[in-house]
Amino acid sequence: MQAFINAMPKAELHLHIEGSLEPELLFALAQRNKIALPYPDVASLRKAYQFSRLQDFLDLYYQGMSVLQTEQDFYDLTRAYLQKIRAQNVLHTEIFFDPQGHTSRGLAFETVLNGISRALDEAQAQSGLTSGLILCFLRHLDADDAMRTLEQALPYKDRIIGVGLDSSELGHPPSKFSAVFARAREEGFHIVAHAGEEGPPEYVREALDDLQVERIDHGNRALEDAALTRRLADSAMPLTICPLSNLRLCVVGDLASHPIRQMLQQGLKATINSDDPAYFGGYMNENFSALADAVGLSREDLVLLSRNAFDAAFISGTRRAELHRAMDAFLAGM
Repeated sequence: MQAFINAMPKAELHLHIEGSLEPELLFALAQRNKIALPYPDVASLRKAYQFSRLQDFLDLYYQGMSVLQTEQDFYDLTRAYLQKIRAQNVLHTEIFFDPQGHTSRGLAFETVLNGISRALDEAQAQSGLTSGLILCFLRHLDADDAMRTLEQALPYKDRIIGVGLDSSELGHPPSKFSAVFARAREEGFHIVAHAGEEGPPEYVREALDDLQVERIDHGNRALEDAALTRRLADSAMPLTICPLSNLRLCVVGDLASHPIRQMLQQGLKATINSDDPAYFGGYMNENFSALADAVGLSREDLVLLSRNAFDAAFISGTRRAELHRAMDAFLAGM
């Protein structure tokens, strides 16, 4: 099964680029930018990756951001991620970035965007790996701050395909950002949002109704509401599921109890993603493998999860057909 997963064509739709900052690169950037870290070495930093809730992770995540200072830093970060996933036969990726986490530190919006975009453009030119960039608003900040960030992004609509919502979920419902997302829709951005990871099913409903999302990021807790689950299935609303993230943030007690099989049985359009792979222990292949081993997914299940991602991606019909043909060729060669 591992060889099958390694070779299977894939697309990733839920990846925070700041969450791909591996400890080795974090230390290298800290040294480059003369930033003192509260950890003496890589090993001690990795030991800190023990989380009992989302906020434990976010505290370390924002601390790690501090080493990202220049356009070259963001380029190096993105390039490292792209090299890893290309080796795992990921053919398309849609990347989240958190500009508020950087502009609040005095960095220019353009510094962040230019570094990430340069790496994305280079990867497509060199290997054909296609990508899209999604700006996420930090939900623990207020809606006015999010609106200001959206306005910063408007001159760069040719490089940003969508907007999303991430960070601390509890106490920050999607409806808090209704006006911001309405403006983003008017400007032609695709719309996604984190909902139903730690927050209740009602947050998923708000993301659908108040934000009018095209994808739900996570969405696990929607299964607690039978009517909501049916709605998601009937509308073929994609869910970007992140198994190792769910495990490390204690959304599930163990992967054997992960609801992915229930999602598929109920007709939900689930996809597999890595979320913040440097912190949660794996990229795409590791997520597929861990979940397949834990719940006994078949090859047919794995192919369905990958095809779901092709269908849910914000890409042209031509590119979507190319991804499906890549899967067809892979299966024909088995």
